[in-house]
Amino acid sequence: MILAAGTLAQASFSALSVGLPALAPALRAHYRLTLGETGVVLGAVGIGMLFTLLPWGLLADRLSEQVVITIGLTLAGGALLVAARTHSYPALVAALLTAGAFGASVNAASGRAVMGWFPADQRGLALGVRQTAIPIGGAAAAAGLPWLAAAGGTRLALTALGFSCIGGAIVALSFIRGTPAPGADLANLAGPMRDPRMWLLGLGAGFYLTAQIGITGFVVLFLHEHRGVSAQSAAALLAAINIIGVAARIVAGRWSDHVRTRLRPMRLIGVALAIATGVVAVCTDAPLSLLIPALVVAGGLSMAWNGLAIAAAAETASAGKVGTAIGFQQTLLGLIVAGAPPAFAAVATGSWRLAFALAAIGPVIGVIALGAVPEPSPRSGLSLGRSALPPAAR
Repeated sequence: MILAAGTLAQASFSALSVGLPALAPALRAHYRLTLGETGVVLGAVGIGMLFTLLPWGLLADRLSEQVVITIGLTLAGGALLVAARTHSYPALVAALLTAGAFGASVNAASGRAVMGWFPADQRGLALGVRQTAIPIGGAAAAAGLPWLAAAGGTRLALTALGFSCIGGAIVALSFIRGTPAPGADLANLAGPMRDPRMWLLGLGAGFYLTAQIGITGFVVLFLHEHRGVSAQSAAALLAAINIIGVAARIVAGRWSDHVRTRLRPMRLIGVALAIATGVVAVCTDAPLSLLIPALVVAGGLSMAWNGLAIAAAAETASAGKVGTAIGFQQTLLGLIVAGAPPAFAAVATGSWRLAFALAAIGPVIGVIALGAVPEPSPRSGLSLGRSALPPAAR
């Protein structure tokens, strides 16, 4: 029940954070945006999240996952309802920044809730399932947002995203269960920030996002504007990539449980991702029969590793600091999430091929960084006794 509730709550926000690119052509036309301004709009949610991921994680340790997710998603939904009624580029960006800042609550809190309910030899699979929420939300948004925009404009599409977040808050309030971590306070913040392993884990994984954002964040615009594919067909491809990402996260999580390490699978995925994104760069102007499979493979790989990164961070954390550790890691990833869309768009304005080629370099850097992290054993980190849940609940 906790796994399902955490997954649904995360999916409700991921429809915005991952699915918004499906609305990019409509947003660009409605607000008369340049490609660079579109990149800022697509990065606004991530920028908003950047400033609040760590505080939300700290609050999850201090209060409870249920309270944090419910409050955050409710306020995020309200911000999106405001965004639906904006008429200018600055107002839209401000509303999306606010939605990202509040919606970030679900990232650390839902991961913390799931971690507490599963033993070490099941956490990779459990977090892999929980992380399917992101491509599930993205696939639903990719399938539905272009249709909603065609039926009622960007106002209807953004309103639907707002009610999605409010629905996630209701799910969290109804089904997430846990108890506060006694004694958790601001001292929790120092632990992850002083641990070099956390910096390497966060930044190493963060560099994988250059490829993920380049593929999933811009595939609709790229295919629509550069290759002449209809917006609906391009969004359907994004939905397919997200569906493949669902399976990839489950397989990667189960794989990490089997080999009893999170980092080795992450590094292998990173190597494959760098190669696949490089192939996309080479195939930028190739026939669609070659380009589409390359995008699908690279997109699926770009989503496979996320659950492993969260599991590694949580298992490296000390007692009472799991939410804070996940929040800190997500903040480091947020640096890339915030900066990559505008940077990618700026390069793509001149050359889509160069933009994808530069995106392929990120996973290479990430693999090198993760290679410097000692292999934590899944059984040596977070133990069941450190869970936020009472023994009877386990």
